[in-house]
Amino acid sequence: MAIYAIADLHLSTTAEKPMDIFGPEWSLHSRHISSEWLQKVRGEDTVLIPGDISWAMNLDEAVADLNLIAQLPGTKILIRGNHDYWWHSIGKVRSRLDSSVLALQNDAVVREGVAIAGTRGWLLPTHPKFSAEDEKIYKREAGRLRLSLAQAAATQLPILVMMHYPPCGNLADDTLYTQLLEEYHVNVCVYGHLHGNAHRYRVEGMKNGVRYQLVSADYVRFSPVPIEVSP
Repeated sequence: MAIYAIADLHLSTTAEKPMDIFGPEWSLHSRHISSEWLQKVRGEDTVLIPGDISWAMNLDEAVADLNLIAQLPGTKILIRGNHDYWWHSIGKVRSRLDSSVLALQNDAVVREGVAIAGTRGWLLPTHPKFSAEDEKIYKREAGRLRLSLAQAAATQLPILVMMHYPPCGNLADDTLYTQLLEEYHVNVCVYGHLHGNAHRYRVEGMKNGVRYQLVSADYVRFSPVPIEVSP
């Protein structure tokens, strides 16, 4: 049994959004992801999908993409990304999911002896366009992360966090998110959101006891990557 991760699937079964406008590597990317997934992932494995799942604008439209994910092997765990406009009520989202697909929001789940927590995150205060409204969302997402981490910590298991936005900038600056990850002794944090030239802003490796790993689809070459969590 293993844990894998891949963010930013950007599926578009019902929403016409060809991703190759962002670069030739995105041509037929969903087929590439499915092919790689089928080669790697077994039914007993777990795959983390940290946001930007579907380009659909509402839940009815998103169901086709969610069903594609459901048909792939493994238990899939989702969090919301900034482009998941279809994700509003967590209850409604969960009501449309196959039993092999779980959605996280303000809570945590246990898989493979690991407590998995997470939240979307938001722009960081170091961003040049960070506004007063961004600060409200940034702090609200920190509150949601704390709720999720508290549930994870109650299990007394190693903690893995999935976020959509990077939890810190490329200078590895301290943020509300990194402070929480350190407070709760998180083992690994995986995240997405960064594409193409923006990969240069990634933070990977150890920072104050937490290991950070970028898993954006184009960064991992559209193939789920194994995530190691130390006991």
